[in-house]
Amino acid sequence: MSSLDLSTLHWRKSSRSSNYGNCVEVAFVPWRKSSRSSLQGNCVEVAFNGPVVATRDSKDPDGGSLVFAAPTWASFVDGLRAGRFDA
Repeated sequence: MSSLDLSTLHWRKSSRSSNYGNCVEVAFVPWRKSSRSSLQGNCVEVAFNGPVVATRDSKDPDGGSLVFAAPTWASFVDGLRAGRFDA
């Protein structure tokens, strides 16, 4: 796993923030879910952010995420497509 490089995100600050720096800034990373996922929410969502890919459980989007280096994620997806993880 890799840590998320926060320097590449576009940060936003509330227009109601004071000039004293007492504010919270947030960054938005769009999450994507497979078009083949079921309506029960049994799927993994992914967010691509340059050199890293974040993953989370669609049933618990606020429950945290796992972050992987983009090449590691690509290798994992290649393995899925090749059937390397089939039981």
